[in-house]
Parts: sequence; C-alpha cells; structure tokens
Amino acid sequence: MRINKESCSGLVIDIQEKLFPHMKGKEEMLRKCLILIEGLKVLGIPVVLTEQYPRGLGPTLEPVASALGGEQAIEKAAFSCCDEPAYLNSLEKSGANTLLICGIEAHVCVMQTVVDLIGSGYKAVVVEDCISSRNPDDMRVALERMRTEGAVITTCESILFELARFSGTEEFKVISRLVK
Repeated sequence: MRINKESCSGLVIDIQEKLFPHMKGKEEMLRKCLILIEGLKVLGIPVVLTEQYPRGLGPTLEPVASALGGEQAIEKAAFSCCDEPAYLNSLEKSGANTLLICGIEAHVCVMQTVVDLIGSGYKAVVVEDCISSRNPDDMRVALERMRTEGAVITTCESILFELARFSGTEEFKVISRLVK
C-alpha cells in the first residue's frame, strides 16, 4: 500500500506537560515528532491535536503546540480519539482515509485509537519513533498489537520521504534539511 499525501491527515495524540516527562526516550521522541509535524506542514497535510483530560494532565507540551502554530486541541476524556465526537467530526470533514499517528502513550490512547480507526475502515500509519510509553514492554506489545490489527508501522524519515515521492522538489529539499 503506497501512502500518498492527498489522502492523509496527521494526528498528534496527548503529548502533554504532565505525561511527557515519564516517557521512555522522551527527548528523541519529541525531536522526531517536531520533525514529523514540520514535514507534514511542508507537504500541506493537515494535523489534528488531542489532549487527554487537560485539567489533570496539563496542556500540550510547548514545543509541540508551537510547531502546530496554535492549532486548537480537541479535548477528550476517552482514551480512543474515536470515542470523542469532536474528533470524529473533524476526521469526517477532512476527507482523509489515512491517518499518520504520533503521540503518547503507545499502549493506551495511541493503540486504542489505531484499533478503532482500523475497525472503522481507515488506514492507520503509526510513526514508531514518534510514539512512546513509560514502560518499554508496554510499547513493544502495543506495536505488536497495532501491527497485528493491520496498522502500518513506519518511521518519521521514511514516511516523510514516501509522502514527498520525488527528489529535487522544494518539499524534498526542506524535508532533507529537517531529517539531517
């Protein structure tokens, strides 16, 4: 299955102030998420942001919020984004059938969202180096489950170049600088 930018939307799940400090490999994950977000912007792919119970877990981490340029987060209480009517409405309006997913925690909100998206007929593309959990075993098992359910597992650099498709374009040049 070739992934193309015309049918995609990005989804940044719950990278929040009180949750982020507990993630394994958090600094590298954040670095890759910021590259992914910038790359998606260069490619003209819309990105949706969610926050899990922001009153308790705080707002979106500042570098992520800044990268998204003030994108209004969809607040949710359910773990799966698909149990939040505001997200489903946003998804329907986007016309996307492929979701590029990053965020935390891999074994809770990310995994449940991925399983629900696939169950609803969407293609879920999980950007492995842009997700994390507190416990590496939880992350490993979540990745196995998502793959078994039918998710495409990829990396930040791989998906950005797949979406760019051609070298020599302005998009390619910007993405090349981002990933170096």
